Amino acid sequence: MRPLVRAFFDEATNTITYLVRDPQGTACAVIDSVLDFDYASGRTDTRSADAVIAVIREERLDLQWVLETHVHADHLSAAPYLQEALGGKIGIGNRITVVQETFGKVFNEGTRFARDGSQFDRLFAEGDSVMIGQMRADVMHTPGHTPACLTYVIGDAAFVGDTLFMPDFGTARCDFPGGSAEVMFDSVQRILALPDDTRIFVGHDYKAPGREVYAWESTVGAQKALNVHVGAGRSRADFVALRQKRDATLAMPRLIVPSLQVNMRAGQMPEPEDNGLSYLKVPINGL
Repeated sequence: MRPLVRAFFDEATNTITYLVRDPQGTACAVIDSVLDFDYASGRTDTRSADAVIAVIREERLDLQWVLETHVHADHLSAAPYLQEALGGKIGIGNRITVVQETFGKVFNEGTRFARDGSQFDRLFAEGDSVMIGQMRADVMHTPGHTPACLTYVIGDAAFVGDTLFMPDFGTARCDFPGGSAEVMFDSVQRILALPDDTRIFVGHDYKAPGREVYAWESTVGAQKALNVHVGAGRSRADFVALRQKRDATLAMPRLIVPSLQVNMRAGQMPEPEDNGLSYLKVPINGL
């Protein structure tokens, strides 16, 4: 099956949100949605999510799943906003509990913050599958960037989150808590074992040097041949050395502090305090 895929690019965070539709019906899923956030003012905005909602309503689609490839560190998820507007279930990998435990400590969350993944409607394990209309989405656990990263394989399309970028940009960083370049290499090999004509849809694009336009779709065959980090038969040892050297030069994502606190709650803000407002913490020297 060849699902119909529509991409929504958010230039503020270089994130691609995907609307994935059953070609034989109206069922659809949204993968890696974006809630706009202005850090300086602490204000949220829903224009990115509203653009997705508008298409779903215009085409009279049935939103069945709002899927996360992982707990994002560079943008806030709009999953609960989409769910409230259109229904559907929110899903993420079952290793979210590891992420919640790690960052529950970083942000000194109290006992009211559940670390069992119960904020989500479904926690996926390796080998799970769900139906989106007549389409089957198969779940691959592909950690390395984070412990909870998933790839969703839907027909001839694989949605890889931050595991792979476009071939001219390589792979995602592995220096976050719970990340591992060695594990990342193994996860990438599993993705590259899919058929060569499998479409690869990446979670971000930053325009590699020399490329003038944003891009987000490639194939397994192109990744195997051309990916600058893992292509052309690069060895595990060489990849690990390259990845670790590069990661040592990278700054923290601009929105990592708010993103982690919100996304580990399935896109919900921390519980309001007695004045009715929610607050985000900044751990001094904690990241």
